Amino acid sequence: QVQLVESGGGLVQPGGSLRLSCAASANLFSIYDMGWYRQAPGKQRDLVAVITAGGSTNYADSVKGRFTISRDNTKKTAYLQMNNLKPEDTAVYYCNSRLSGRNYWGQGTQVTVSD
Repeated sequence: QVQLVESGGGLVQPGGSLRLSCAASANLFSIYDMGWYRQAPGKQRDLVAVITAGGSTNYADSVKGRFTISRDNTKKTAYLQMNNLKPEDTAVYYCNSRLSGRNYWGQGTQVTVSD
């Protein structure tokens, strides 16, 4: 069982930045693929970004050039740096870890982009 704890959400004005963190309890964190998803009210949960165990990254088209996913295996933590935030980025952001078909989720952190 892997426990994930997100932090770093909050209220930010359009054009601002936030950095989300996801701390994992996995002993073998480095072999897990890590991802960030988001879910806006009334919408499905969508992939935002993923970073594989090997360090490859992939992003949703809507966040390319603005968001950066990274990981620090020594700290067992994944990050999502979000720049130039837009109101449409408002959602609950969830951390995900995946290994051999098993998925684990954090509790989510709210990001609100508004004046």
